[in-house]
Amino acid sequence: MADVSIIYCRPCGYEKRAKEAAARLRGRLGLDATLVPGKGGVFEVKLGDKTVAKRAKGYFPDADDIVTAVAAARAR
Repeated sequence: MADVSIIYCRPCGYEKRAKEAAARLRGRLGLDATLVPGKGGVFEVKLGDKTVAKRAKGYFPDADDIVTAVAAARAR
């Protein structure tokens, strides 16, 4: 099984969102996500090398969106 990582912009204050998403992944899917601090406005969730959810103009995935995206990517 591929590892889940959440890359987030620390200066932007996205750490709380990353921690909430990691907790939801643990609770719902039993997966431990690695939190990776970054910068430049990044918020990206990866399953292995594949990006399954990310922040884009006008869209910021919430914890439920992230769980759904990871579960769908694992099912493929």
